[in-house]
Amino acid sequence: MPKKGCLGCSFPIIVGLLVIFLALFVVGFIVGPIGRSMLGDLGLPSWLSVPRPDPKLPAEVVFNIFGFPITNSVIAAWLTIIVLVGISYAVTRKVKLIPSRLQAFLESILGWLYGFCQEVAGEENGRRFFPVVTTIFLFVIMNAWLGLLPGFGSIYITGPEGEHVHLLRPANTDINMPLAIALMSFIFVEYFGIRSLGGFRYLSKFVNVGGLGRGLKQVFSGKLKAGMGEMFSGAINIFVGMLEALSELIRIVSFTFRLFGNMTAGEILLLIVMFLVPWVVALPFYGLELLVGFVQALIFGGLTLVFLTLAVAHHGAEAH
Repeated sequence: MPKKGCLGCSFPIIVGLLVIFLALFVVGFIVGPIGRSMLGDLGLPSWLSVPRPDPKLPAEVVFNIFGFPITNSVIAAWLTIIVLVGISYAVTRKVKLIPSRLQAFLESILGWLYGFCQEVAGEENGRRFFPVVTTIFLFVIMNAWLGLLPGFGSIYITGPEGEHVHLLRPANTDINMPLAIALMSFIFVEYFGIRSLGGFRYLSKFVNVGGLGRGLKQVFSGKLKAGMGEMFSGAINIFVGMLEALSELIRIVSFTFRLFGNMTAGEILLLIVMFLVPWVVALPFYGLELLVGFVQALIFGGLTLVFLTLAVAHHGAEAH
C-alpha cells in the first residue's frame, strides 16, 4: 500500500506533479524573453511563448446596440451578473433543511456578511444596510475573480470597425465600472440619510446658515457683541458644512481610483509575469490576486457600511 504524502496524495503522484511543474518552469523560462536573451533561440514552437502584453486603459468596443457602444468590460459585468444570479437560483431553487454543500457555503458567506453589518451598524440598521453592502461585496469580488479565468484578455474578435479587440476584460479594470459602483454607494448613503433624518435636517449639515441668521438678527436688534459671536460661529458652521459636502464628493473619487488602481495594477502584473516567464511562474500571483480581490471587495463594502452608519448616526442616537 503506497504511503500517503501531502493532502492524501501518494508520494509517486507528488513526485510526478513536481516533475511536471519543473518541466513547465524550464520550458517557460526558455521560451520567455529572459531565457531567450540568455540562451538564444533554441527552436521551440512559437505557440509556447506568450505575446508581448499591450494593456490599454480605455475599454474596447465589441459591438453596438442602437448606436450605444458595448465594451468588453460591460460584457464581463453582464457575465458577473449571470453567474451571481445563476448561483442564487441554483441554491434557492431547492432549499433544504439539511443544506447541500453549495447551500451551506452560500449561507455561511451571507451569515458572515449579515453579522458584519450588525456588528458595525447595530441590529436594526445592519438589517437595513445588509442588501446594499452584500450586493456591492459580491459584485466587486466576482468581477475580480472572474477576471482571472482563461479567456479574459486572450479571446479576440472583430470589432465594429474591423479591428481585433478583446472579447472580455475584467470589469473592475475599466474606470467606468468602479465609478458606477461608487456612485451607487453614494446614492444609497444619501438616501438612507435623508430617509432617517428627514431631507431638511440631513441637508442642514451641508448648508447650515442658521447661526449666521441668528447673529444678524441679534446685531440688528442692538445686541452687537452677542450677535458678532453668533455670526462668527455661524460662519464656521458654513465652512464646516462645505467641507462635509466636499468630503462626500471626494468619497466617490477615492472609491473609484482605489478599486480601479488596484485591479488594473494586478492585471498588468499578471500580464508581465506571464510574458517574462510563461506558464507556472504566474500561479503564485494568481493566488495574490484572489486575495486582493477579496480585500478590495471587503474595503468597498465595509466603507459603504461605515458611511451608511454615519449618515443615520443622529437618528440612531435619538432612538436610544
